[in-house]
Amino acid sequence: MKIKNYLFILAAMSAIVLSCSDDDDGDGNGNQTGPPVETLPANTDYEPAFEGQTRIDGVITTTDYESRVVTSNLEAPWGVTSLPDGRLLITEKEGNMRIVTTTGTVSSAITGIPAVNAAGQGGLLGLCIDPQFASNRMVYWAFSENVGGGTLTAVAKGRLADDEKSIENATVIYRANPAYPSDLHYGGRVIFDRSGNLFISTGERSVLPTRPLAQSVEAALGKIIRITTDGQPASGNPTFSGNGALPELYSIGHRNPQGIALHPETGDLWQAEHGPRGGDELNRVRAGANYGWPTITYGIEYSGETIGDGIQQKDGMEQPVYYWDPVISPSGITFYKGDRVPEWKNNLFLSSLSGKHIIRLVIDDNRVVGEERLLASEGQRFRDITQGTDNALYAVTDEGRLYRIDRKTDAKD
Repeated sequence: MKIKNYLFILAAMSAIVLSCSDDDDGDGNGNQTGPPVETLPANTDYEPAFEGQTRIDGVITTTDYESRVVTSNLEAPWGVTSLPDGRLLITEKEGNMRIVTTTGTVSSAITGIPAVNAAGQGGLLGLCIDPQFASNRMVYWAFSENVGGGTLTAVAKGRLADDEKSIENATVIYRANPAYPSDLHYGGRVIFDRSGNLFISTGERSVLPTRPLAQSVEAALGKIIRITTDGQPASGNPTFSGNGALPELYSIGHRNPQGIALHPETGDLWQAEHGPRGGDELNRVRAGANYGWPTITYGIEYSGETIGDGIQQKDGMEQPVYYWDPVISPSGITFYKGDRVPEWKNNLFLSSLSGKHIIRLVIDDNRVVGEERLLASEGQRFRDITQGTDNALYAVTDEGRLYRIDRKTDAKD
């Protein structure tokens, strides 16, 4: 009996030691930490502006979670948002909008949507619903539109019919001029701010003639735009210096921003954008700020040449909170607002295209302090991610899948 008691005590003490060791390897928020998740060589030898601006320590979620494919029957979905009843409203690149239940039933295509130019990176892009959707049923979306002179990023609105088969009275409320004959870099996300206005992300259309327009206050390319639901410049927008400065501008100097989201506690606007060869960025967007493209960047041309003067810092231009080299191609992003996975609270989740995973970033005091890669084994190009009314995360992929990611049903606190 004495021997058994001794062995029991010894085992208990060993368990305590192991538990303490696990805590020592954590970040204090329930995450196990380890080396950076990126192991491939960078494209450049550029030095970050501050410690932790890239290749931060990796973290591992300790709460048991699971993912499942809700449906594989979508056609190149691009945007996803949650309806009040828990179903998902989804755009498809070729110009369709559909409703999908959490059990995987996919609706017929919703009619009444203006024609899109789906060539290249264009199509029916990001979407959101009105905060008062339960009473007004209004939907807002971005798309690539054919106009004189080429194509541009446009934003439209319309009412989802009571029978959910059509969008009623679809109206284009904003066009990001100038148009150009390019099928690249539309940006294309649209979300509501806390005052009931809309944030829109626009790309600089990629080609060398339009690239400098990201720095021009007379052009809506390569910008974050803030407008009313009628398409007018929103009250309280910053004033940019220079003749002909557009009153709808909120920030300038962006390349191809495909992700925007509001922090659930601070209300700050965060944004992710595609860099060239290296230099994908995460930015905390301040009104009136210049984010540098193409004057400063942590990337290079696809040919290997430097971009501009090959500089990464300049007075009057903002540094990214975080950047990736090599690129992961960030698209839609969302903050986690639930508590089903406690260590995910206020973490930022990014859908990654070329990286083929979902990125989880732990952010503390506006700095990235940990990075994790989820669903990397799925081999999917993740295009957008949102949080449902059930507090699960839902992500869509270019290959046509809708994923649900949530705490395991049998997980214990």
